[in-house]
Amino acid sequence: MPEPGSKKYDTRRARKRKDAESEGVPDKRADEEANASLQDDPQWRSRGPRTARGRGPKGDREPNAD
Repeated sequence: MPEPGSKKYDTRRARKRKDAESEGVPDKRADEEANASLQDDPQWRSRGPRTARGRGPKGDREPNAD
């Protein structure tokens, strides 16, 4: 699943932005709408850190995380 910041996510956002601009939406608003629509879709939403290091310092993690 693509996540924000990945190449696949960025190309999808650019396509959505281009579609919105062609419908007459201003540039800045088109970018915000494209980003918001992708973040609302569970397929494109971030799943969070994948490694123990990504979850933060060992003392701050939940006991069941490791």
